[in-house]
Amino acid sequence: MRTSAYSRGSLLGRRHEIRRIDELTGAARAGRGGALVLRGEAGIGKSALLEHARRNASGLGVIDTSGSQYEAELPFAVLHQLCLPVLEHLDELPARHRDALRVAFGLATGAPDAFRIGLATLGLLAAATRERPLLCLVDDAQWLDAASSKALTFLARRIAAEPIAMLFAARPPAVPSELEELPSLTVEGLSDADARALLAAQSHETLDEQVRDRIVAEARGNPLALLSLPRAGGFAPPDTSPVQTRVERGFRDTLAGLPAGARLLLTIASADPTGDPGLLWPAARRLEIDLPAAGADATATGLVEFGTRVRFFHPLARTATYQAAGASERRLAHRVLAEVTDPVTDPDRRAWHRAQAGAGPDDDVAAELERSASRARARGGVVAAAAFLERAAELSLDAAKRTERTLAAARAQLDAGAADDAAELLAAVGSSGLDEYRQAETDLLRGQVAFAQAGNGNGPEFMLRAARRLAELDPERSRDCYLEALEMSLLVGRGSGMMDKVLSAAQSSLPHEPDILDALTLLATQGHRVAVPLIREALDGDGGAMWIRHPALAVILASELWDPRVHATITEWLMKNGRESGAPLVLRLGLAQVASGAVLSGDLDRAMAAIAEEEAIADATGGPAILYHRLHLAAMRGRGQEAFELFESATAAATAQGAGQVVANVHWAAAVLNNGLGDYRAALAGARRAVALDDLFVAGFSLPELVEAAVRCGEQDTAVTALASLTERTEVAATATGLGIAAYARGLVTGAEDDYLAAIDHLADSPLLPYRARAHLLYGEWLRRAGRRRDCRPYLRTAHELLSGAGLEAFARRAADELRATGEKARGRSGHTRDQLTMQELHIARLVATGATSAEVAARLFISPRTVDAHLRNIFRKLGISSRRQLRDQPGLGST
Repeated sequence: MRTSAYSRGSLLGRRHEIRRIDELTGAARAGRGGALVLRGEAGIGKSALLEHARRNASGLGVIDTSGSQYEAELPFAVLHQLCLPVLEHLDELPARHRDALRVAFGLATGAPDAFRIGLATLGLLAAATRERPLLCLVDDAQWLDAASSKALTFLARRIAAEPIAMLFAARPPAVPSELEELPSLTVEGLSDADARALLAAQSHETLDEQVRDRIVAEARGNPLALLSLPRAGGFAPPDTSPVQTRVERGFRDTLAGLPAGARLLLTIASADPTGDPGLLWPAARRLEIDLPAAGADATATGLVEFGTRVRFFHPLARTATYQAAGASERRLAHRVLAEVTDPVTDPDRRAWHRAQAGAGPDDDVAAELERSASRARARGGVVAAAAFLERAAELSLDAAKRTERTLAAARAQLDAGAADDAAELLAAVGSSGLDEYRQAETDLLRGQVAFAQAGNGNGPEFMLRAARRLAELDPERSRDCYLEALEMSLLVGRGSGMMDKVLSAAQSSLPHEPDILDALTLLATQGHRVAVPLIREALDGDGGAMWIRHPALAVILASELWDPRVHATITEWLMKNGRESGAPLVLRLGLAQVASGAVLSGDLDRAMAAIAEEEAIADATGGPAILYHRLHLAAMRGRGQEAFELFESATAAATAQGAGQVVANVHWAAAVLNNGLGDYRAALAGARRAVALDDLFVAGFSLPELVEAAVRCGEQDTAVTALASLTERTEVAATATGLGIAAYARGLVTGAEDDYLAAIDHLADSPLLPYRARAHLLYGEWLRRAGRRRDCRPYLRTAHELLSGAGLEAFARRAADELRATGEKARGRSGHTRDQLTMQELHIARLVATGATSAEVAARLFISPRTVDAHLRNIFRKLGISSRRQLRDQPGLGST
């Protein structure tokens, strides 16, 4: 067979690539994991390099996997290949991880814990490495199913502390986007000298020099082309078509000379991506193929090897074989493969073969595919579900069923993150023939798709149109559509301006029970004094139902009420619900709120820990970045250059995605930061922009920044107007926090000492430490400017102690400067743990300090216990300690 000769020959000129691979496997032997993606065109030698790694893997356990063009929609197909050789270690995993893999591989029923599958795989391989290090080879990674691609990338990024090497081979441009994050090496064409050497080594005949030079020129350094291109003795005209096309044409020419039985056997083999002889031989017998003769003829071509697995010598050989067959032959191959595939143990692959075997609509096959879609979705395979449903729609005779299945396929594509594919399916649905209810359902889905597409601003209009269509058919569902539009806009960071559109459209609703939309309408039309009681009732009523159905709106409204305790209660519910349900979106939202609440409370350690965990979940699930909690942290921490760089990158990303809500948060953060730095003109600009956008929470919390900056810049009218708006909001909310912040803002405008004293009194028990400290700072500044040096010092001292102790560096420096102006030197702050550690290290240190084991920390942060231990070694070194017990004595590590 050509495989070994091709593999050995195509290593000519690959010294650099071989060195990188040997370094990777050598590191695994030494206990250090890593991954490498080999990228290059078909036939360039990627598979040969994987074969080199396999042959030289002494001391390593080798796991072979490969993507398949015909299994790219089956969920976890390649991940199952990877785990199968080490499934004996499954019982060593924690129950939740064990169950996640069993469900993913169809070994158990139930809903998968999708964002734990990668961690479970890491645990499974780590358990296997207790016997010996592992080398995982993944060929044809361009055909990885989406679920496996995410899980394998997750795994590859977390094996640094494990004795595991992962080597991928992928053909651009179809390399999965997840793999782009991994270290890669582009395999280039051979030099002319190496190409001539390869020809000389592999050719059994002496080539005319001109013929040899033409072959070298046309092959463009591609080893497979050098060995496989047909040779015409130098008299054929030059072939300018792509190398891949010429190679496939050569394969088809080889196939054309075969007897019919051998061609049909190869067609069946190419149609079965599993390479299972237990399927191939029974399928071929059903067509009464003379197996000894056909097998011998097929083997003689060198295209395929029949053994414990059926293996084509190169992926292009499989593709060329399948495409060379006529449509009727391909359908015949799929038909017999469906007949021999077990309907109990492998119903989905059987359904897929049946679908490919049909020449026209077939309601029975469509129904079977729909059942396969349900099974795939239950296992977390939304991409597979979408593919099954799309094919089911194509095979549906009934128009209503066809529409229903197409909409379901679009919904599955959206759930899989493929918004563009979902949009194409919806475009195919059109609008003709749909009743009003189905039209509304379609519009709602179009709106959700548009929200998920960067730069598509049509989401609100589609969702509002759906709500209007349902206004008479289903008034309650219509109101829900309005709220879903608002919730979706908040979740994707496009809340700015959405409120007005929703409320304007909702005014035309039929009579209904008062709800949160009515409260928001009153807020927009009659202000906070009228609306706040209804908002509070909506948040508190019906057993917290609003938190469950619209959590993003709930936390924003809690902040609008200036009530940190209500916000904390909702956040605790989000965290509890997210941890118990394993819902990534709910848990990420909860952690983001923990971070923002901690920033506003001056607990930067807790904020950084929450951000680290939220980012770990986002990384594990492939979710989009959440930025606002990082913006809040940067603003309060007060490190100018670091914060401004984040503001710039966040603004660019938000502008590109149409996420105006993030931009509003940037403006608020810039106002806070610049007020701390004493750059009041810049603070005034940021606060003005934030207030003008009129977003819930952000506009309100920007008002005190606007008042302070305007007063410092001498713009009294602006300050008075902002104070009036702030007073209206805080008086009706009637929380000590809101009243205290409004009181010190009033003191800035009026210069009345009683206002500053009232602020300090109101904020004495407020959990929002930065604002309590700022009340003392502002009063101390006022006293110093009034010439009352002795009186101002206690307040400035308190402000400095609170601000520096919390790590609010810009405001702390401002307080220190004020103290210095009175003749008193501020106490320097000793180094804090957070200043020496990364966010992830800080989170690990906090968890370990409270008694968490490495395994427990690993489960929280989606890394391996070995990686936790590696981080702990770095933490101990940075802090100058040597044990977990000593962590408890470090500042900021007492609680999580």
